[in-house]
Amino acid sequence: MTFDKIKEIVSKKVVGIAGCGGLGSNAAVALARVGVGKLIIADFDVIVESNLNRQYFFYDQIGQKKCEALKINIHRINPSCIVEAHDTMLNETSIVSLYKNVDVMIEAFDKAEMKEMILSTMIEHLPEIPLIMGSGLAGWGNFQLIQEQAFDNIYIMGDGINEVSDELPPLAPRVGIVANMQANKALEILICQ
Repeated sequence: MTFDKIKEIVSKKVVGIAGCGGLGSNAAVALARVGVGKLIIADFDVIVESNLNRQYFFYDQIGQKKCEALKINIHRINPSCIVEAHDTMLNETSIVSLYKNVDVMIEAFDKAEMKEMILSTMIEHLPEIPLIMGSGLAGWGNFQLIQEQAFDNIYIMGDGINEVSDELPPLAPRVGIVANMQANKALEILICQ
């Protein structure tokens, strides 16, 4: 399939991304680069200097809202990609409201309780929408352990072991691998729908 054909297909698609940090910002950029028509992104946080080791932001964006800065960065890459940015902390109600019409959903949260919340929300309220999650991406090395696990229309990217801690921080290489695996799975789903 040619790149023009891929862009023709995905330009009509909508991807939801919950979280605009390491996973979310990098997955969003990858999807914008391949021509996804619309991204619905949400995050309540602001960019701090420590984010720059793994998130798709720049030094002069420190202090800005992540969702707004990511929207600007995506438009610089692909001006035809529509980005609907929401400055909000997601919960069960807002997830259903914001993402009920997406073709695929990417989970990009830091905290385990937020991952559990989006998983249960999607299963209960939006079970027909494929959900792509990330788990086990902290540290460095051992990239061969990073893989995809599938359960019906729920896909988990990562090694499932290396959770973020002070001694095992999230760093650009492994975060980028998992984010790009999430984007790649979303692209696969969008092309094959």
